[in-house]
Amino acid sequence: MTGTIRHDEPMAKHTSWRLGGPADIYFRPRSREELQTFLAGLDADLPVYWFGLGSNVLVRDGGIRGVVVAASAALNSVTHIGNGLVEAEAGVACTILARNCVRWKLGPAEFFAGIPGTIGGALKMNAGAFGGQTWDNVVEVQVITRSGELLTRKPEEFKIGYRETTGPDNEWFVAARFQFATSQNTDMQQVKTLMDARKETQPLGLPSCGSVFRNPPGDYAARLIEDSGLKGHHRGGARISEKHANFIINTGDATAADIEGLIQEIQQKVQHDHNVLLQLEVHVVGETGDADATALPH
Repeated sequence: MTGTIRHDEPMAKHTSWRLGGPADIYFRPRSREELQTFLAGLDADLPVYWFGLGSNVLVRDGGIRGVVVAASAALNSVTHIGNGLVEAEAGVACTILARNCVRWKLGPAEFFAGIPGTIGGALKMNAGAFGGQTWDNVVEVQVITRSGELLTRKPEEFKIGYRETTGPDNEWFVAARFQFATSQNTDMQQVKTLMDARKETQPLGLPSCGSVFRNPPGDYAARLIEDSGLKGHHRGGARISEKHANFIINTGDATAADIEGLIQEIQQKVQHDHNVLLQLEVHVVGETGDADATALPH
């Protein structure tokens, strides 16, 4: 096996928040075959965590007990099969899918340019932007099981909701096939316009996870947080963005405990002011570094 295996790997190197404790085992395969072989050889009781670009996850300061699989390098192809059918592997950045579909004159796919992660992560959370959602055009997905077996599944085999997808346990997305329509009017300027809109309204280039909270029905998390006067509020090295209130920035020395504490402060203040309990969009994994620390539920 030529894939990378590391022990006690600092997850701060692999998350967009640039923080998080070490993973017991970190594996980066170079091919599907290596991935299958690795999973098949794991102890059945060893927890497995699947990582893409680390853009929608908070790794706690105590790190991750188990195995982190970072398969983006092995699953990075996107192909126009024909007749509007596109296959994108799980490690493909959503922006790459958007740009390729525009080049192939297929759509609607431009909204993928607004999703800061990979296709695998987008499938897992039914990520969306600018009115589109990941599963809107999915016709089938390929998954890999804990034993390394590859399976093909249809959308009806999953429970798909707002920023949430539930399917069989111990399976992870390897690829998806999307059906798009021909869209001769689409061009790269549309992608540029959407990206410019993101730059104008979001603190891109700063270490964050993207949106921290889901939008509650009929409202926006950012509006509620801003209305509660929390823009710019900070805890340790974690600060609520003054550009977009649903973003928390690592100003340079934030810990995961700082982030979790600030998340709880936001939830409490918004619930007090608006009687709305904001639900997390970011996924929290790992163990706290302090046994006395207050932790959010997984």
